Amino acid sequence: MDRNSVTWAGAMPAITTPFDGDGRIDERALAASIERHLALGVTGIVAGGCTGEFWALTQAERGRLFEVAKDVIGSRATLIAGTGSIGIDDTVALTRHAEKIGCDGALILPPYFVKLTDDEIFAHYADVTARIGLPVMLYNIPGNAVNYLTPALVARLGELERVVAVKESSGDWNNFYGTFLAVHRDLRVFCGPSSVFGVPAVQLGADGVIDCFPNVWDAGGQALFDAARQGDTLKAAALQATGRRLTDLFTSGGRTLYPSTKAAMDLLGIPGGGTPRTPLRALGGAQRDALAAGLRAEGLL
Repeated sequence: MDRNSVTWAGAMPAITTPFDGDGRIDERALAASIERHLALGVTGIVAGGCTGEFWALTQAERGRLFEVAKDVIGSRATLIAGTGSIGIDDTVALTRHAEKIGCDGALILPPYFVKLTDDEIFAHYADVTARIGLPVMLYNIPGNAVNYLTPALVARLGELERVVAVKESSGDWNNFYGTFLAVHRDLRVFCGPSSVFGVPAVQLGADGVIDCFPNVWDAGGQALFDAARQGDTLKAAALQATGRRLTDLFTSGGRTLYPSTKAAMDLLGIPGGGTPRTPLRALGGAQRDALAAGLRAEGLL
């Protein structure tokens, strides 16, 4: 397998996982959230990624999340399932489940928390990919996973049979650029922090963008990708500036990205928000008020 084995491209929002009043996955809100994205013309959905709080879900909940998403999407868009786990057996089992129910690919980050060598990271992916059938999108997000997929390591991992793409979410332009140069002929390259530098990434040749901001900002998905790809410089620049301001808003004043995303969805009346799983806490008081003020300033509220 290589980049030509799949057709993944364009904007694929990383969706939230909504919970009901009892703390269980709210399947109705999840379905409504997915339908909203499909109506906006996205090419795919990433379920159970970092924005989806996968790390706070049981294996059974993660599997059910994929089932609900697939039931809603059907064949209307690509479904990428976030199946990465610390252990090989857990990653394999969840990926096999995703394949069984019809997901199109697996988003797999390296084992997290413990710091690993490049050889240990490679061995983990080699062991996993030898036991699964789905195409794999590598996931570089060292801010959450600790372990870093450098351009050289991504190129090495790209030699594994199932690896067809990479989501580069380091937030480091030099690492993104280096990764793109190293692998774009063999792997599809997706920009993670598209709210920060999605436009130059797409102008460079990135195949797509995967971000949390389309959960609250319609134009931050396919519209941003299309403007950059089609050479609409003024529109692309304006969208990128909005994305930068939203990023700063969501991650300042004591706020962090995932609770801010859900709070903004609630403020905007968008399905899929609500209370995050602990240890994250819902925004309240001055933090929520300042978020609302920032959304008003951007014309979103």
